[in-house]
Amino acid sequence: MSTRTTPRKPVTAPVLQVHRPADGTVLAELPMTTAAQVHEKVEALRVAQPAWEALGVAGRARHLENLRDWLLDNQERMLGLMQAEAGKPRADAMIELGWMGDIVNTMAAGSPKWLADRHVRPHLPLLATRRFTVVRRPFPVVGVIGPWNFPTVLCAGDGIPALFAGAVVLLKPSEITPLACAEVVRAWREDIGAPPVLDVAIGLGEVGAALVDAVDFVHFTGSVRTGMLVAERAAKTVTPVSLELGGKDPFVVLRDSNIARAANCAVFSGLANNGQVCVSTERIYVEAPIYDEFVARVVANVRALRRGTDGPHIGVELGAMTSAAQIGIVEDHVREAISKGARVLTGGSRVERAGNWFEPTVLVDVDHSMKVMVEETFGPVLPIMKVADAEEAIRLANDSEFGLSATVFSGDVKRGEQVARRIEAGSVNVNDYGSTTTCLDVPMGGWKKSGIGSRAGSTAVTKYTRTQAIASPRVPTLDTEAWWFPYSPLKQGVVEWGLRLLNARGLRRLGLRRDLAVDGR
Repeated sequence: MSTRTTPRKPVTAPVLQVHRPADGTVLAELPMTTAAQVHEKVEALRVAQPAWEALGVAGRARHLENLRDWLLDNQERMLGLMQAEAGKPRADAMIELGWMGDIVNTMAAGSPKWLADRHVRPHLPLLATRRFTVVRRPFPVVGVIGPWNFPTVLCAGDGIPALFAGAVVLLKPSEITPLACAEVVRAWREDIGAPPVLDVAIGLGEVGAALVDAVDFVHFTGSVRTGMLVAERAAKTVTPVSLELGGKDPFVVLRDSNIARAANCAVFSGLANNGQVCVSTERIYVEAPIYDEFVARVVANVRALRRGTDGPHIGVELGAMTSAAQIGIVEDHVREAISKGARVLTGGSRVERAGNWFEPTVLVDVDHSMKVMVEETFGPVLPIMKVADAEEAIRLANDSEFGLSATVFSGDVKRGEQVARRIEAGSVNVNDYGSTTTCLDVPMGGWKKSGIGSRAGSTAVTKYTRTQAIASPRVPTLDTEAWWFPYSPLKQGVVEWGLRLLNARGLRRLGLRRDLAVDGR
């Protein structure tokens, strides 16, 4: 008896198209990872984790320092990818690549101390015969879900501290900008020849959902809406999360400020990377006596900015916006503000050309009834509001559901610091912008809906670990302890007296002044 079989058609994996923001053309096509493949990748990483942890900090650092060197040696390739997929000028791409190297160096220097065993002296004399040690063990598999605005450093870069901690990492870059992150993973596995403890999953929301289900810790950077979905899904498996959910950063300019510096800083802090930075200045409050001069300087500076694309040589300050959908949000915020009385002093419109282009924009006559002052715009827009005094500026700065970062300008640094302490934000820069972000020695985390956790300082590494307390004997042990079974009146009396002696404060509490205890005095 013979049988006939029909040949199966090969299953074609869905393809993700990556578009060039500068002109909208297709830059690359990548096969998308399925949910089943996400779980397979996680299990493969999980197998490799014990050996990676066993290398110790120094052993892991050697591989990560090789990655740093690879990034330096392949700088032009990486900058080209970042510029092409994100629409960045070379200067912005270079900042991102340099930040990657700094993460490796900072984590290599600090991790031996941050991850070291900690010996604790017990406060109870009763436990003096025990040795107490607090150790840090990594969450075995960490998942990192990255955004599109800094596709390398906020995805692969956020995985670096987890690798230092001894975890293995699965990266899920944004579907808009996956190329540079995927190239880092390819280099780790093929060019550097490091252990198979880093992998990447390419795809849409269902890939991120599968990652959350499969890993032991999730680090997410992105919108509040998606971050809440991540937290809700992670809660079903009691998976801990770290969330960086953006901001609406205020910029306060007091009347005694250096106006020229404040205006220069405002333009850079609001428009660098086209305003597509989680810590971008998104709303400006200026005291009335210097308002007109400040606005005039800002407008002149914005009009002088160069826009376009550049290659290996810096030629522009502003490139294309990365996400076509984000332009719609920016356009909506500007139009709604105008409809409510705001005035456009420069810019204000989408650029009519191929790709994702929006004019750098300055708005005045704005207030908190407008989306542009209360919702995250994430684009090249500077709304400037006149305030009567510092108290009004502080009140308005804190009138937000976000609390990531802020800037305060004052001619008196001490006064600037006093105002900074009253701003509800995870970090505040005085007479400056970005220092709290670029200094990887201090924590970078948000208040309110700006997130949970931190991506810098010692917690950048330790958040990927679990603490374990170990107690062991310092001296040879007996067959039993006084408080073990069997109980007896004598044991009970000794234990009760001992506990009272250890915990009491004052003779009355020790029971030695019973006459005073009668009337409670």
